[in-house]
Amino acid sequence: MKALLLAAGRGERMGALTHNCPKPLLSIGKERLIERHLRRLKAAGVDEVVVNLHYLGSQIKAQLGDGRSYGVRIVYSEESSLLDTGGGARAALSLLGNDAPFLMISSDVVTDFDFRALTQLSPDLAHLVLVQNPAHHPSGDFSLNAKGAVLPGSALTYSGIGVIAPALIQSSTKACFAMREVLFPAAEQGCLTGCVHDGYWSDVGTPDRLQNTQADFEAGLCR
Repeated sequence: MKALLLAAGRGERMGALTHNCPKPLLSIGKERLIERHLRRLKAAGVDEVVVNLHYLGSQIKAQLGDGRSYGVRIVYSEESSLLDTGGGARAALSLLGNDAPFLMISSDVVTDFDFRALTQLSPDLAHLVLVQNPAHHPSGDFSLNAKGAVLPGSALTYSGIGVIAPALIQSSTKACFAMREVLFPAAEQGCLTGCVHDGYWSDVGTPDRLQNTQADFEAGLCR
């Protein structure tokens, strides 16, 4: 299974931290956010990675190169205009394989989730990793029933990690769209599966959350 690391966004909520540095290259400890995912993907046996780029993408490309130093092979999907999460995935399909499901990860989450739990899955549309609602998103995104079906609800939050079938991305006719635009209708139709991760997870979307995640790292709560 190949993986797509979403790394194109502007990271505007990070303020001055991302004026001259793309958010995926911000660090927790001595490791950049996107490098954490590459390390964990390699450990899970995923060695082919697509990274989508837009904002300050040349910096990411210069840092990661072809992936050899991380033990993986990296190719890049470069967006001339920002396509959002869903549009970015659609634009990368030719690199990911137009028929095979792929692992999709937001590069600005920090987690101890074991990607090996996902690499053998082949969902009809998507299998999502869900987490307990964080303080910054108390209203949640979905619920999960006893059979593992992801349904509309507010009990759980989408972690930014999932296995995505190309058919889900292709269900939108737009060039630029967010993943939620295809995930929520699919959940309403009962077409998604998922699991709950009760381990460490943080969405590093603001300076405060970056600082809190750094404190967690120093306390040994995330590796």
